[in-house]
Amino acid sequence: MFKLIETKTYKRKLKKILKKHPEIFKKYEKTIYLLEANPFHPSLRLHKLKGEMQEFYLVSIDMSNRIIIDFIVIDEQIFLIDIEEHEEVYW
Repeated sequence: MFKLIETKTYKRKLKKILKKHPEIFKKYEKTIYLLEANPFHPSLRLHKLKGEMQEFYLVSIDMSNRIIIDFIVIDEQIFLIDIEEHEEVYW
């Protein structure tokens, strides 16, 4: 199992996203649980973005809600650096 470590920036932005979209809280929790258990779990639909955002990964909360998570993996730790709403999603 991976250990998730949240940066201050990540926590601050997550708080804003969940305040703006409280309906996704439970799904977000499930997504984080899966990320911690297995970052490559198929339901996360984890993939690297392309173009200007090529250093970021996209994780799906569900079929219509996606978040971009900037993270790095060191040993069995995942450092959650940043989180944003995906620009193509219309909440």
